[in-house]
Amino acid sequence: MNEIKTEMNFEDSIKRLDEISASLERENVSLEDALTLYEEGVKLVRTCNEQLETAERKIKILKMSHDGELTEENFVSEKEA
Repeated sequence: MNEIKTEMNFEDSIKRLDEISASLERENVSLEDALTLYEEGVKLVRTCNEQLETAERKIKILKMSHDGELTEENFVSEKEA
């Protein structure tokens, strides 16, 4: 089984989740291996969600004020609103 890398970037995490999904769809995976893959997948999903939340906090929105000046505001997700 593949070990979870502690410093996987978002794209690598998504790729690994695809690999896990494909492995779990095969019929010849033992229950023990399936549970290990499932646990790895859950950890990766949590990591991806944390990375997305961090990215959302960093996003700035440029808005045009009434007097034509550009202003910068922090991104607020629908979840936070």
